[in-house]
This record gives sequence, C-alpha cells and structure tokens, in this order.
Amino acid sequence: MKDFCAVILAAGKGTRIKARKINKVMSPLAGKPMISYTVDLLKKSGFKKIIVVVGFLKKLIMDYFGDRFIYAEQKKRLGTAHALRAALLKIPSGTKNVFSCYSDDTAFYPPSVIKRLVKIHLIRKQDLTVLTVIKDNPFGLGRIIRDRQGKIRGIVEEKNATPTQKKIKEINTGCYCFNLEFLREYLPLIKKDPIKKEYYLTDIVSLAIKGGKKVNTVKVMQGEYFHGVNTKEQLLEAQKKMERILKERN
Repeated sequence: MKDFCAVILAAGKGTRIKARKINKVMSPLAGKPMISYTVDLLKKSGFKKIIVVVGFLKKLIMDYFGDRFIYAEQKKRLGTAHALRAALLKIPSGTKNVFSCYSDDTAFYPPSVIKRLVKIHLIRKQDLTVLTVIKDNPFGLGRIIRDRQGKIRGIVEEKNATPTQKKIKEINTGCYCFNLEFLREYLPLIKKDPIKKEYYLTDIVSLAIKGGKKVNTVKVMQGEYFHGVNTKEQLLEAQKKMERILKERN
C-alpha cells in the first residue's frame, strides 16, 4: 500500500438532497458524518496516504478532520473528472497507483472488498480497475456494458441506456484503481459533457479501452454494500440501515 494514494471526492454540493447549511458528505449517519465511514473504510483497508477533495462548504470537512489528511480544492464544480484532476496536483511523491471513491455511497463497504480490488489491480498490473456491484434495482445507476467474452466495454448512464441495457443489473460503483501514469495521461482527455457542461470520470473507461489499455473489473454480488445517497429519502434509508448494523454489532 506504500505505492498507493487514496482520493475521496467530497467537493459536491448535493443539490438533490437540498441541504443549505451542510454539504452532503457531512450529513450524519448514526451520529457521525457520512464521510467519516469512508475514511474509516480506507484506513482499515490499509491506505496511509489519503487526499480529500473539498469544495462546497469545505471548512466543515477541514475543521472536522483537521490536519489528518491532504486537502485538494475543486474551486469550480465541473464534475468528477475535474475533481480528480485537482487531487493530482497534491499526489505525494513515491505514489504509483491511485484509488478513487465517492464519500456518499461507500459507508457500507467492508474493507475486504477494497483490499480485493487493490490486490487484483496490482497482481494483474492493470491501468484501470473498476469495482462493480450487482443491484436488484439498478434504476438511476450507470450500467456495465460487456462484450460476448465478458470484457468490459464501457459504462452507460441510465438516461442514455437502451431498454435492453436498462435490464443490466451490474452497476458502476465509482470506486476505481488507476495506474498513476495512465491517469495523468488519460484524465485530461475527458471532454466536457455537452449537456451538463461537466467532466465525468466514467468516460475514462471507454477512453482507456479505445486506447488499448489494460482495463479490468472486480465484481461484487452483495448489492447492499453500495448505498447511494442523493435524496433525503435515501439519506433516511441509510440512517436506518447504519443504526441497524451498529446495533447488530453490539
């Protein structure tokens, strides 16, 4: 893990959750900010170097964690790929690989999943490794597109998916492992979405495949590990779920 640096993307406003005085990742789950569970996950997974990309109401996050992490600021919120580019400016020397994740859907992962992702990425010497999950109800999530041999060919978002593609239950989790040299070369190649006017990190998958790079996936069957929080209803569901899990542990 000494060659790895983990990046938590936490700069978003969380528009759909309609919180004005708090950014989404600082919303409480069982008495702790949502992002703190992601931090605990990365530490238990063995990451020593962690960068937190901040933006909207950044002081809330920075005051909570203090000087425990490296901070990178996304001054203009122009999408997830743009946020990761901000983190690249702060990557510590000696880093050869980068793990990237969001902080609003990773609260329920066990460290074993992340360790497995990292291990396969390193053993197979991949340029990019994508963590995927099987969800019984994948509505609203990016689907994993594979060829007849089972190799990943890309990620299609719900709004762009055909009726056949919408039946796919394997979804993109937003957790990636990158070879750093690959990331530095391919991240700037992502073009701005013509409709949303943002740079989406998911586009790096198709770019890597077209470029003949080594792209692999790690599939997880336990769909409950991925729990996105984009609305107040989903936040309430996550709250109840976390309270139940903590109660079962005690």
